[in-house]
Amino acid sequence: MGLQSALHALQTDKDFMRHVTAWHVLPPRPGREAPWPSLLDARLRAVAQNAGVRALYAHQAAAIESVLRGHDVVVVTPTASGKSLVYVMLLLQVLLHDPHARGLLLYPTKALAQDQRQKLQGWLAALGLPDCTGVYDGDTPVSARGRIRRTARLLITNPDMLHHSILPHHTRWADFWRGLRYIVLDEVHAYRGIFGAHVANVLRRLRRVVAFYQGNGLSSRGEGGGWEHVRFISTSATVGNPGNVVERLTGRSPVVISENAAPQPPRTLIFYNPPLLDPATGLRRNVLLEARRIALHFLRHGVQTVVFVRSRRSVEVLLGYLRDAVQEIGVQPDAIRGYRAGYLPSTRREIERGLREGRIALVVATNALELGVDIGTLGASILVGYPGSISATWQQVGRAGRSDEGGASVLIASSTPLDQYIVTHPDFVLNGTPEHVLLEPDNLHVLLAHMRCALFEQPFGRDEHFGAFGMTSELLQFLSEMGEARAAGSRYHWIGEGYPAEDISLRTAASDRVTIVVEAEGRRASLGEVDRASAPRMVHPGAIYLHDARSYLVERVDWGAGVATVRPVDVDYYTVPAIDERLTVLNVWQEEAVKGTTRALGEVRVHTQVTGYRKVRWYTHEVLGREEVEVPAQELETTAYWLTFSSQVLDELRQRGLWRSDAIGDYGPNWARQRQRALARDGYRCRRCGQPHTRETPLHVHHIRPFRTFGYIPGVNDAYREANRLDNLITLCPRCHRLAETSARLRTGFSGVAYALATLAPLFVMAAPGDIGQVVEAQATHTGMPTITLYDTVPGGVGLAERLYEVHVDLLQAAWERVRECDCEHGCPGCVGPVVVTESSPNGEDEVDTKMLALALLETALGIG
Repeated sequence: MGLQSALHALQTDKDFMRHVTAWHVLPPRPGREAPWPSLLDARLRAVAQNAGVRALYAHQAAAIESVLRGHDVVVVTPTASGKSLVYVMLLLQVLLHDPHARGLLLYPTKALAQDQRQKLQGWLAALGLPDCTGVYDGDTPVSARGRIRRTARLLITNPDMLHHSILPHHTRWADFWRGLRYIVLDEVHAYRGIFGAHVANVLRRLRRVVAFYQGNGLSSRGEGGGWEHVRFISTSATVGNPGNVVERLTGRSPVVISENAAPQPPRTLIFYNPPLLDPATGLRRNVLLEARRIALHFLRHGVQTVVFVRSRRSVEVLLGYLRDAVQEIGVQPDAIRGYRAGYLPSTRREIERGLREGRIALVVATNALELGVDIGTLGASILVGYPGSISATWQQVGRAGRSDEGGASVLIASSTPLDQYIVTHPDFVLNGTPEHVLLEPDNLHVLLAHMRCALFEQPFGRDEHFGAFGMTSELLQFLSEMGEARAAGSRYHWIGEGYPAEDISLRTAASDRVTIVVEAEGRRASLGEVDRASAPRMVHPGAIYLHDARSYLVERVDWGAGVATVRPVDVDYYTVPAIDERLTVLNVWQEEAVKGTTRALGEVRVHTQVTGYRKVRWYTHEVLGREEVEVPAQELETTAYWLTFSSQVLDELRQRGLWRSDAIGDYGPNWARQRQRALARDGYRCRRCGQPHTRETPLHVHHIRPFRTFGYIPGVNDAYREANRLDNLITLCPRCHRLAETSARLRTGFSGVAYALATLAPLFVMAAPGDIGQVVEAQATHTGMPTITLYDTVPGGVGLAERLYEVHVDLLQAAWERVRECDCEHGCPGCVGPVVVTESSPNGEDEVDTKMLALALLETALGIG
């Protein structure tokens, strides 16, 4: 029993090994030690050695030495390499030598804060110092907050609390600001995208406050007092641009310590692709069922295991699967636990202790456990789907294998293009360069929001800068015109109502939110909230809103008041919004024409309208019906990268005959009547060219939205009624019908390319799926040609489009490889997305080879063939 027996059993299991695409063993590596820095207090060395830290690793010693000599640092090494010891030693050093010194520790999650506090308390006790730590977050009792403000010399919090509660009330923390010497930014790779942009501006506000208390106010550049003597100590998982990330967060260049000198136990990485059930459609065995099978295997061999899944719902589903099965192998169900956002803090702490003490055999978790919470020495980690970045993959792999025996990790691929690319190209993870963390602190929407907060906290000088733009005075004038600021002498003062920080979330670009209220048994209660930008998609009337694995029907929405009213329902379906998007190019920043295509980068306006929704049955994904809905349209100005195909490319595709015209299908029992009604309504003339109906050239009636997409099944449903509505029918002559079908087929090919590009973009940027939007136009208004656009879904953008423009060729190459290597016939969710069917004749429809069209377009763009 044990890890090695578990791995041996897998290697001798022919059925398992048939689906393994890589079995990679990282050999053990000894650590490399370095002398204790001469500037470090000898008492710290003695206490550390008594605690079992015989010597420092070279990267720890280098980081401590750099800070003691007056530099900011960022330590970029893997999980369990001792990064936290660097700032612990430095914080204790300053406490020993300066009775007024303070340290601020910022963690992206509350779990990390609690974990680190316990470690700090142990060090302080060993040194004979009183406990001067304080955790100040949303879980801190109100009764304890005053004491923490008075006594905490090491304040442990998160950016959200610093933004919402501490900075707006900075006068209550005057002694703390005067003594602040060190700021710890832990896990800085988590500060990407819109969250990172917000955190950078929170730190700009922090700089103003500290400079005020430690000196004589701010200079015209925003510097002053003792702020320049406050040192930043940052830590990060491996990323491609650590120095740049910290510089954009703090405004200062750090010394980068990136060579890991910690010892590494042996570690096995297994890439596993679930069995293919249907080669034609690319359907594979359910990834959660595969995770269940592999997790049970490690449990049978007595290996403590963590399973990482991508969503809260997956945590609960897999947890149920495992608890139903573990008693058969002698494990009690309560030894299998879940860990995700939404659990009570006390529950999380209990799970963490259970893992450290060995009482919990397996935990199913979201990436909430990906960061550096101490959970002991697990033997195996199972990654259900690619985590989205090389950095996150190594973080999750690193949660197992901290003992001398080592660890094992299994990455189980889902059917998405991203997962299928990774599992068929394991070297991308094993030998690839980590992605760049992207954030844009000077995003105008974010910048203006935090200027409001900064102005509330203390007045702005007319010549004071805030951020990289030299436009602070213009923004202050704008706030003055809005009635939120007033100029008095050389300064602007806040005169708005309330304090603006309470209306701004660091996790979204929009400060406006929609509250979800549940009505049940005559009572109303708040269920949660969504940001205003997401609300039309998630809580439109008729939508099914999912919360804690329960379904709620959205009955009405007061868009003005920002309230959606829902009631609990027991239904077997979920809803998918139908979205109409139109795009307008505002500015073209860069443009390059290559081999029949043009790539471009610029500023765009995206007009989005939710027009309806589909009801989709759970598990079978059967479309049960469609409904129309009226919700407010939205407009987003952001950055975008687009790819345009020339008319020569389209001519070549037509000449190659990449579509068939076989007439098949059944349009339902009312088709003949509806067809005649459409012809009569249109005066028996083609709606496009006006050609009349004749015996030689009879007119066709075309479905505007393809008939197949309505999900009609003869004898099962009546979806043909909606499909054959007059407003979905148009009269066309044969020539115009062919042109319409050609356009539909081309859109299908372009949609396949766009699907592949958007889903593979996280190979090159740290981005969640919702961070990148896509628009496919058969005839774009700004180019007149077929165009695929990928855009940042955050107002103003956060740098994703710029990075995709830079890696244009690599992204196209990855998409081409994924589509070409996919085992499906005509397209599937693993390459170009679900196959779309369009019509080709007045009586039938044609299955379009989306895969072939997408492959041809990608080869054209790459100059292949």
